[in-house]
Amino acid sequence: MPRSTRFAHVSINARDWRRLAAFYQEVFGCEPVPPERDQSGAWLDRLTALTGAHLRGLHLRVPGYAAGKAPTLEIYSYETWVGENSPPPPNRVGFAHVAFEVDDVGTTLAKLRNAGGSTVGDRVSQSVPGVGLLDVVYARDPEGNIVEIQNWS
Repeated sequence: MPRSTRFAHVSINARDWRRLAAFYQEVFGCEPVPPERDQSGAWLDRLTALTGAHLRGLHLRVPGYAAGKAPTLEIYSYETWVGENSPPPPNRVGFAHVAFEVDDVGTTLAKLRNAGGSTVGDRVSQSVPGVGLLDVVYARDPEGNIVEIQNWS
């Protein structure tokens, strides 16, 4: 019988995977899922359509799920890079942001800033009819990826 579909992970390419993984552990309580990965070889070249692909990294279990069932953030660094991108704007086409629902947006935002993150725009509160009151801010991790910090009441 076929296995049902489930969400597995989001992958973030990092300049420094160890630093970025530490950021998500410190600010959002993500937990490492061993082992650390060190991957290369013909299979990875075929998968990525790159020549000599080599990456290192770690999966982090996101908070709020049972240990064996949790989706992960996959944070990897490739040995070689194609180039640098400026931090993406919130309205670009493609991957936009990763979001965390937290108990206290202000406390989490302070932790994010202390850990090397920054804000994109202002923290706002907005009533969403039929859903509730949203307290939310768009921020950036230390490598410029957008992180939404939200609380619904």
